[in-house]
Amino acid sequence: MIQLPINQIKQFKNEITRFMMMYKFALDEMETRIEILVEEFQFLHEYNPIEHTKSRLKSPESILNKLYRKGGDISFPSIRNHIKDIAGLRITCSFISDIYVISELLKNQSDLNVLEEKDYIKNPKPNGYQSLHLLIEVPVFMSDRQERVCMEVQIRTIAMDFWASLEHKIYYKYNLSKQTVPARLLEELKEAANAASALDKQMERLHKEIEEIKEEQAEMSDEALNRIIINNQQFALPKGLLELIDNGNNKLDK
Repeated sequence: MIQLPINQIKQFKNEITRFMMMYKFALDEMETRIEILVEEFQFLHEYNPIEHTKSRLKSPESILNKLYRKGGDISFPSIRNHIKDIAGLRITCSFISDIYVISELLKNQSDLNVLEEKDYIKNPKPNGYQSLHLLIEVPVFMSDRQERVCMEVQIRTIAMDFWASLEHKIYYKYNLSKQTVPARLLEELKEAANAASALDKQMERLHKEIEEIKEEQAEMSDEALNRIIINNQQFALPKGLLELIDNGNNKLDK
């Protein structure tokens, strides 16, 4: 067994701690950005496109295992070059349209750099998996320098997330016992993915219909403010009278 000097062990421990902290800080920063977007939508649009978020940080053991599979050498530069999903953020939305809204909002943030985009919604995987994946470089300001940290952002609907969670549990159970997932289960998973996709499309259609109704009601409400009713007859208020009322209010404000 190789015995390393204490100071060398301490130095390595500090380096790996600092390395992992960069990815944690990148996650913290992205979660803060998402919280700001949520609050802005609630204040300005009275609507929240994000149901919830979930973040995860790969363990050092998981990182090394993936590095071995990719054939990279054991060094911090090699890890950064070969493994892009050490930090991961999953954003769950109600509707498919929300996914692309959030994606565009992130792309429009000038200090974020989108390295790669994979759209498994328009092009689902053969097993039925759907989600939008973005690899994003996030600026992280350390005490002595700035780092650009790569992380993966997955954006999906509730139905997509439920399906992916179920598929993961099935594969995990069979991999644990070193068995192959039965063909019958794989077929049912594919059918469930199709059903989830159909549900998403139906909910999207209903959502759009409701939004159109709300817009019509808002327009009717605006029109009602400019009309008076006398003896069941409606009369539009003349534009000049409305301007007179507006001018009177402005004088009172002064």
